[in-house]
Amino acid sequence: MPDPGRMTARLTLEQPQDTSDGQGGTIRNWQAVASLWALIEPQSVSRDERGGAEVATVNHSVTIRFRSDIRRGDRLVKGGRKLVVRALRDPDESRRFLLLDCEEEVQ
Repeated sequence: MPDPGRMTARLTLEQPQDTSDGQGGTIRNWQAVASLWALIEPQSVSRDERGGAEVATVNHSVTIRFRSDIRRGDRLVKGGRKLVVRALRDPDESRRFLLLDCEEEVQ
């Protein structure tokens, strides 16, 4: 079971808000929904080359208190870091904690 005392990272939960660009497309903006405490644990890193630049993708396991409003595609922000939620689960189905699998791209 996660230890709430280890949740020392202060994160902002952001959710995407798509609006029309007036030409048939959309513009994605991010709306801050909540500020929350979390435990961030790096799990793995992979490196790739995109457009001649090396990009590293870091996978993290993030533990937070249970919330029912988090979805895949939301993101957690800490300073300039952006962690995109790829999967989430309630580890013991008690609605006390959520474990989030997140990706962070580092250039």
